Amino acid sequence: MISYQPLWATMKNRGISQYKLIKDYHFSTGQLDRLRKNDSVSTNTLDMLCSILDCKLEEVAVYLPDEADFSN
Repeated sequence: MISYQPLWATMKNRGISQYKLIKDYHFSTGQLDRLRKNDSVSTNTLDMLCSILDCKLEEVAVYLPDEADFSN
């Protein structure tokens, strides 16, 4: 699964709140809700966040393997 947990720390470090994303960068409240729930978002959204926050993708999202073992 993809987790957006790193995003919140990156935003805090950069001094950018969710309110600022919405008001100053016209970021969608729906997209923020999807990020909070670790739902799917587009690569365009990830690109926009990296641009706004001046960061790398790994500072926004991280891959966490599922609990299920897929080995044979």
